Amino acid sequence: MVVFPTSKINIGLQITEKRPDGFHNLLSCFYPVGWGDVLELIPADTFSFSASGIPIDGPPEKNLCVRAYNALSADFKLPPVHLHLHKLVPIGAGLGGGSADAAFVLKMLNERFGLGLSVSQLEDYARPIGSDCAFFIQNRPLYCVEKGDVFKEIAVNLAGYHIVLIYPDLAISTAEAYAGVVPEKPAIPLDILLTQPIQEWRHTVINDFERSLFPRYPVLQQVKNSLYDLGAVYASMSGSGSTIYGIFASEPELNSRFSHYTVWQGKLL
Repeated sequence: MVVFPTSKINIGLQITEKRPDGFHNLLSCFYPVGWGDVLELIPADTFSFSASGIPIDGPPEKNLCVRAYNALSADFKLPPVHLHLHKLVPIGAGLGGGSADAAFVLKMLNERFGLGLSVSQLEDYARPIGSDCAFFIQNRPLYCVEKGDVFKEIAVNLAGYHIVLIYPDLAISTAEAYAGVVPEKPAIPLDILLTQPIQEWRHTVINDFERSLFPRYPVLQQVKNSLYDLGAVYASMSGSGSTIYGIFASEPELNSRFSHYTVWQGKLL
């Protein structure tokens, strides 16, 4: 059984307060994009996990895919399987790639072994694995609040727009990103700002991590400026990582402008 975990972008990200548990409350619109990994499940005599593609730090037992399998196997008598992950989405890029992999493991096991878990039950298994993980159970545009794992409906539809994602070969850890943040209640909540036409977003819809990370890593601002120079109607950093994306009305001519970085482009659904 083979599935293709996708990734996501953040359209705006407001960090509103630090929580007693050490996490932060935020407001953000998560939107799925097609840049993804490849995940295979094979029946086996004993459970095992392997990976190829982009190297993944840490021992296999710490991988989010393994944690997802263990979360379900603690409550269900799962047959042993071999999971193989071919990693294509950069790590520390703000795209939620690892969280997507874990969520797709949960969904794949639920389907393969007929566990009968509902969407809300799968989300409950996903939340302890990672703050972004629960989003990928539904994997559709959602307004994400609290730690980013509580969802509300939002009328954001970018179907037909073209997106370009630029990863400048720079991994930014979540801890580093949050270290420079000063939480603040927004004057206008993000869901209100996103009711404006997309052409207005560049002036109002901000990722709060840009304020501290752009001065530290000038390449991020340079890439964002370049995307606007190419005609993007909106450009931003995604999540707490280093990927900068641009949304275009039609496919842009990149030529060789970003040839020394990792680039993905496609249509939004």
